Amino acid sequence: MHASRNIAARAGRWSARHRKTAIVGWLVFVIAAFMVGKSIGTDNVEPGAAGAGESGAAQKATLDAFPKKSAGMVLVQGEPGSANEAEFRAAVTDVVTRLRALDDVEAVKSPYAPGQEGKISADRSSALVDYEIPGSSERAKEVVDEPLAAVAAVQEDHPGLTIGEFGDASLSKEVLDKENAEIGKATMISLPFTLIILLFAFGALVAAGVPLLLAITAILATMGLLGPVSQISPINPAVIHVVTLVGLAVGIDYSLFYVRRMREERRAGRSNEDALAIAAATSGRAVLVSGLTVMVAMAGMYFGGVSNFTAFATGTILVVAVAVLGSLTVLPAILAALGDKLDRGRPPFVGRIKQRLGGVGIWSRIVDRVLRRPLLAAVLSAGFLAVLAIPTFGMHTALPGVESISRDVEAMQTYDRIQAQFPAESMTAVVVVEADDVTSAPVQAAIAGLGEKTAARPGLFQGPAEVEVSPDRTVAGVAFPIAGNGSNAASNRALDALREEIVPATVGEVDGVEANVSGPTAAIRDFNETMTSHLPYVFGFVIAAAFLLLLITFRSLVIPIKAIVLNLLSVAASYGVLVWLFQDGHGESLLGFESTGAITAWLPLFMFVILFGLSMDYHVLILSRIRELHDGGMSTRQAVAEGIKDTAGVVTTAAMVMVGVFAMFAIVSNVELKQMGIGLAVAVLLDATVVRGVLLPATMSLLGERNWWLPGRSGRKVHVPADAEAARA
Repeated sequence: MHASRNIAARAGRWSARHRKTAIVGWLVFVIAAFMVGKSIGTDNVEPGAAGAGESGAAQKATLDAFPKKSAGMVLVQGEPGSANEAEFRAAVTDVVTRLRALDDVEAVKSPYAPGQEGKISADRSSALVDYEIPGSSERAKEVVDEPLAAVAAVQEDHPGLTIGEFGDASLSKEVLDKENAEIGKATMISLPFTLIILLFAFGALVAAGVPLLLAITAILATMGLLGPVSQISPINPAVIHVVTLVGLAVGIDYSLFYVRRMREERRAGRSNEDALAIAAATSGRAVLVSGLTVMVAMAGMYFGGVSNFTAFATGTILVVAVAVLGSLTVLPAILAALGDKLDRGRPPFVGRIKQRLGGVGIWSRIVDRVLRRPLLAAVLSAGFLAVLAIPTFGMHTALPGVESISRDVEAMQTYDRIQAQFPAESMTAVVVVEADDVTSAPVQAAIAGLGEKTAARPGLFQGPAEVEVSPDRTVAGVAFPIAGNGSNAASNRALDALREEIVPATVGEVDGVEANVSGPTAAIRDFNETMTSHLPYVFGFVIAAAFLLLLITFRSLVIPIKAIVLNLLSVAASYGVLVWLFQDGHGESLLGFESTGAITAWLPLFMFVILFGLSMDYHVLILSRIRELHDGGMSTRQAVAEGIKDTAGVVTTAAMVMVGVFAMFAIVSNVELKQMGIGLAVAVLLDATVVRGVLLPATMSLLGERNWWLPGRSGRKVHVPADAEAARA
């Protein structure tokens, strides 16, 4: 591609010549996007609206037909038999009275009221007060502090009893507050860590601050843009965490590519203007190609079959697009404005430490040894990754239930006490019946049949059915307490009995009726089955898209095939480590968690897409440099040696930043986030060292000129400008 047609080169040239406009324009864009997003707010998806399969259809029907509400319960607990005592009754009455006095609470039910006999435990030590908060889940989280305060007041007035609350809103709020606090702490640790890494990479405080500044502003702008986007398609709150992770990773990476190349050209004697022009035409182009590749890979999540992946895809594509935009527009302006001031703020100790550590000389020595014996290096490195990947074959995935939530959360402590005293309150399966009129005689008879058949299976169903009819009488929810903890064999047997035997033989026999089973057990199974069935589409799309982009970029058939194989090998190895640590439980004491015997169901697909995209950062950067040197007259072997040595510093720095940011999630208590952070950190570490530092140069050396083979066009070169005149053409 000729420099005059290079979009990145033209953008960099314009930015450098209009630096004030570019810098002010970027700041206005970031501030405006953030303020607009803040004023509009983020519309989060309602719990249950992101379900999959049969349970997803049932949850959607329920959300559409029933008024939105969040259920809650208050546990009053004393010694066995105390439910008959005056003090216990007074505490229950106090709870009921205080809750009924609140404007945002309704449907308060005393355990002593007729029909509520099951709300007092068998040993008469515990009682449950049920209540509801009307409105959306977001509104419930905003007002749940009032019933929590009421419960706390009752506890203070009755110190001889244990009184606690558990509910949808309180659990969500407490878990979210805890996660935000932990992630905030992780971020506060990772930012100075990142700055230190960049300081060692560049040896100057100003140069180190530029990549961090671009990454932070890209994240802020994206968070703002998510506001209006969420009004079209509500998002999962976890998208914010993903945007932060990916934004830091790519924002810093892209700036590193640019700044490194500019400083390299300055050391070669180029003027500031010429160095910036070459950086724009080379590293800028690599950033553009890498960004497009990452965005296309992220788009694979649109094929995941679950709405949460749609939100993840949108968030990550947005933050990558904003980071690329900033790299091509405002970054050249900042570098042009700084000039040699980029090297200001040089701590004297950094240079001495780098000399002792050997700098990139370590990689030079490694690459030299690899190229002397490429076959041995390829076999050993590929074998090492293959060994790490072995546990992948035993991977078991599941949606984590309440067992994965930290018991530091007060609501979960109450939940455990409720589960011990009221097993039937733990898990339910819900048959959602849809008809023109669910109160009609045939439908009611079928619903009664549901209750009779479940009552005849006491080993699977642990109590009478509760029926709730929507205001428009088009939907009925029939809830059954089931055996097990929601994800074990007992719960799954109950689900099988409902779906395969009981529902078809009752409501399934009535014309014009649709019946679907939902509940935690059904949701877990349907999610897993949806993930499994959609994996081929996601993998196929990402691999095909990456192949085409690399084929067009490097005009080679071998390069994209080899890149895909290397990426798949590194992903498989990271899966294996993840299984060994979390599923097999070998990392429990080190990472502070209790293994659930499974990997979070959404993580393998998510990790594949994220890693496939991010690894292209390294691959495109390295191959762009190698191709540039090869087109400049070097042999493939020479170009590989020089290209990897030239890019070793920035790849190592970028990898250390990513590993550091991802690994910070090891300190959070949420097992899902812990798995995600550690899995990504391990994968990036393997990719940047074993794959890019050993396996890539070894395989390229073995293939030689065949690396650039393309049927019918094998001799054509991709022109990458090597001097300032070409860059300014």
